[in-house]
Amino acid sequence: MASIPPPSTIKDLPQEQQLQILDTLFESSPELHTLMAPVLSGQTFSSYSSLIDAVEGRMSALSAANSPTDRDILVGILGSHPRLGQPKTAAPEHLSELSKKEQAQLNTGAEEQAEKLRALNAEYEEKFPGLRFVTFVNGRGRDVIMEEMRARIDRDDSDREIKEIIKAMCDIAKDRARKLRQE
Repeated sequence: MASIPPPSTIKDLPQEQQLQILDTLFESSPELHTLMAPVLSGQTFSSYSSLIDAVEGRMSALSAANSPTDRDILVGILGSHPRLGQPKTAAPEHLSELSKKEQAQLNTGAEEQAEKLRALNAEYEEKFPGLRFVTFVNGRGRDVIMEEMRARIDRDDSDREIKEIIKAMCDIAKDRARKLRQE
């Protein structure tokens, strides 16, 4: 498994390494790189939680803005997350090693359930263009995740959905940081 350096050293690392840390905690996104590069090079973080909170704050600020450019940046970040239950053979370059491990349990089981998850992903992405369903799986089974996905589709609230995705992405990042640093 990858490792990450002490958070207090990030500011002094070359930009390429700073962005690799973002890619490890989140998913690779040029928009996230652009959003966070000035923060990473200009601020010292005492913990990965504080760094992730800074990312959450910047993404939340974009969600509150009325600018189409801010919306495009945010959708680029939120849409970078892989689809839940995405087969390992489907676009593997878009699935980070950590995502593969986190989603392993969603890729097993009855083909009927796997097909239902693919259909829910498609319905979700039609309802919320540019977004991907993101939740902190955290050991929950496919059936529980699909119930949550169905409820969020039926709720049909784009603003709330964006807030939930931001929170889920940050919860996932904090879990990854904890596992990689034993914080």
